Amino acid sequence: MDRLLLVLGVFLFLFSCSEKEMVEPAPHEREQPVPAIVIGAGGLNPFFECLEQEGVSLISAHRGGFYPGFPENSLETMQFVAQKIPALMEIDVATSRDGVLFLLHDDDLERTTTGRGLAADYDWDHLSKLFLKDQSGAITPYHLPKFSEVLQWADGRTILQVDFKSSTRYADVIDEVAKQGAEGRVIYIAYSPAQAKALYRLDNNAMISFTIDDMADFASLAETGIPEQNILAWTGNDTPDQNIFSALNSRDIEVIFGTLGGRNSIDKEIARSGDEARYSAIANMGVDILGTDRPLEAFAALRQAGHKMLAPACGVAKK
Repeated sequence: MDRLLLVLGVFLFLFSCSEKEMVEPAPHEREQPVPAIVIGAGGLNPFFECLEQEGVSLISAHRGGFYPGFPENSLETMQFVAQKIPALMEIDVATSRDGVLFLLHDDDLERTTTGRGLAADYDWDHLSKLFLKDQSGAITPYHLPKFSEVLQWADGRTILQVDFKSSTRYADVIDEVAKQGAEGRVIYIAYSPAQAKALYRLDNNAMISFTIDDMADFASLAETGIPEQNILAWTGNDTPDQNIFSALNSRDIEVIFGTLGGRNSIDKEIARSGDEARYSAIANMGVDILGTDRPLEAFAALRQAGHKMLAPACGVAKK
């Protein structure tokens, strides 16, 4: 009888969570050797300088990637992508009511999990039991990952780009990064000069993604007092601007441009048109890192176009 009640309870729970059935991810084989991004003792600065000298293009997987059966901001999706290509992982870090750092983009739980309401209103014990949904809304077997788990997994595999959610304090994230010994392999995302300065005050060795959409943003960067060697330039996701790219490259500031976004994103346009060569055209304008919702496809397109995608001397290789 107890076993019957348990089975019935699980069925009712999954039925109440979503109108869609739980799906298993598409099967995939672990590739050997596995691509990886390994940061040396010098940290991110010499790593990016080496890539610049080698002319290597990098992919950044927005929210860790989006694929059927593989939900955004999940450890399993990042593992899936990292088994196939070397890629940075852009992630969103939120905080539970009882102070646990975990990955989630939205303030609300409903779009990407089987939960309801604001994530910040729940303790980790509740949040950890929720199932994640993929982009179609189908329930997967996966759960919200702790930030600490992702930091541990990323060691010797990738660089994390951290986007802070409204529930999360900079100091808590920086403390966890230090606790895990991950200082040299994390990039912090700032959307304003004030945010950038706050991050730099907490960690003056931090690598910070700073928005530079136009030439006026160079002045705001100078006003922060942050050394340019600590900066990666996020140049938006609308229209690539070669003048901005050239100005940044002349100052040895790495350029990140996003093809990611909503229904009218460049990624979506490429997927609809089949014009995969557009990724190469953007990279050729002076973009060092492509932030994309289609990391596997973008990587393949760049490699097909002859871009250098691996540099063992820099730490981007297969192992």
